[in-house]
Amino acid sequence: MRKLFHNFTSNPKNDILSGLTVALALVPEAVAFAFVAGIDPLVGLYGAFMMGLVTALFGGRPGMISGATGAMAVVMVHLIQKGNEVGDALAEPVTNLGLQWLFITLLFVGIIQIMAGFLKLGKFVRLIPHPVMMGFVNGLAIVIFISQLGMFKRTIGGETQWLQGSPLFIMLGFVLFTMAIMHFLPKLTKKVPAALAAIIVVAAITIFGGIDVSTVGSFIRDGGGTGLKGSLPSFQGQIFTLGSTLVGNWGLILSTAVLLAAVGLIESLMTLNLVDDLTETRGSGNRECVAQGGANILNGLFGGMGGCAMIGQSIINVNSGGRGRLSGVAAAIALLCFVLFGAPLIEQIPIAALVGVMFMVVIGTFAWSSFRIINKIPTADAIVLIAVSAITVWQDLAVAVIAGVIMSALVFAWQSATMIRARKRIKPDGTKVYEIWGPLFFGSTQTFNRKFDYSEDPDSIEIDFIESKVSDHSGIEALYNVTNKYLDAGKKVKLTHLSPECQVLLLKANPDFANIIERSIDDPRYHVVTDLMDSEV
Repeated sequence: MRKLFHNFTSNPKNDILSGLTVALALVPEAVAFAFVAGIDPLVGLYGAFMMGLVTALFGGRPGMISGATGAMAVVMVHLIQKGNEVGDALAEPVTNLGLQWLFITLLFVGIIQIMAGFLKLGKFVRLIPHPVMMGFVNGLAIVIFISQLGMFKRTIGGETQWLQGSPLFIMLGFVLFTMAIMHFLPKLTKKVPAALAAIIVVAAITIFGGIDVSTVGSFIRDGGGTGLKGSLPSFQGQIFTLGSTLVGNWGLILSTAVLLAAVGLIESLMTLNLVDDLTETRGSGNRECVAQGGANILNGLFGGMGGCAMIGQSIINVNSGGRGRLSGVAAAIALLCFVLFGAPLIEQIPIAALVGVMFMVVIGTFAWSSFRIINKIPTADAIVLIAVSAITVWQDLAVAVIAGVIMSALVFAWQSATMIRARKRIKPDGTKVYEIWGPLFFGSTQTFNRKFDYSEDPDSIEIDFIESKVSDHSGIEALYNVTNKYLDAGKKVKLTHLSPECQVLLLKANPDFANIIERSIDDPRYHVVTDLMDSEV
């Protein structure tokens, strides 16, 4: 019971204050991502509330923040646009049909993510190589920085323009002032989150000083919204029309659901891994999958945008002292209260203050050590690090991580394929021994086959695997073929120091191998690393 309460909160004051800070930063982010997806800002805000509350209570680790994210928003756009086109073309046009399709898609997203949790797929995030992780956080920092540059624009006469002159200098001044407060305040006191203090101070100066700056409210109105007040879209009694449009579009809906589920899980599990490193604690990837799925189902049922873990807000939370589940709960409830009761006040918060907070997140997120070690790590790892950073900026986080893992796996396979060796010696009784060293798998089978001289070898052959491991079916097949070549030539073959797992597979391929496999007490045993993690995640 004590451990459960400690996970919920070990420091209520820090958790509540950090949650309030995160909620303030969530407002423009949720609104911006809603505009990216082409939906009403309220859908993004309510989606962030539901995602944040469910994952805070049931997610894979305390202190992690979830909400509406850009990575998922860019995937939603095509579905929503297609749905709206279909709705407009109907004999009786249906308003917001694309949004209604999104709600149905989120139900499938949630089911897929919950299945991933029950199948324990969350553990595989532990296998992501360190260069991929470094490239990921560097690319993420760049993406966050670039996304904030859009805040330096203003819509005038229907056209979006970069700020110039006095408005630009005022904006920059408040951004730098916010960053200065966040940098120096922790050196004086850590009782109040620096980000929250900076937002309050800058807001007070602009409000009471009557300074004309871009605010949360003006940002929403410039994007086409009417503010934080309003109501969520509904199905408007057109459920039968909605069902009829789904019949011919299930392929689009299901494919979008799979992509959204994958993007959400990858970003969430990478966030979990990053927060684990920051807090030096351990979360559960499988539990996070289930919580994310449940939250997305809730969004689909009650009209939210859906989403996943938010790395920037999670870092703000952790750095502000939010280490318990209470911090996420406080952020979600505060966000809801802002929408329901505090909209007029929240709309007056200067965008410059929130941009300054996010710029400090960029500085804290970027792995500056990568510049120092880039010339000290293997060339292949350096290429992976740079490539993942670039792909994160060019495409999105999920594509970058998948590409980085594939690149690292190919590099590892190529390096391992060149490692296999065969030391040869002759026993006093004339038996030729091949002592295999290195992994035998699909990449090294051709090199393995070339190690043997079938015609010139004596009548008795021993292949010793004490320093080698047969890793996959390709390796088993190669060993099976080499052995048969010797047997077909009328020679005796003995296989020694094979692992029990390999022995079982060989005997399945040919039960007669029982006569040539020599068993001993020092046969090696191997275990898959992911199996060892089952009890830990």
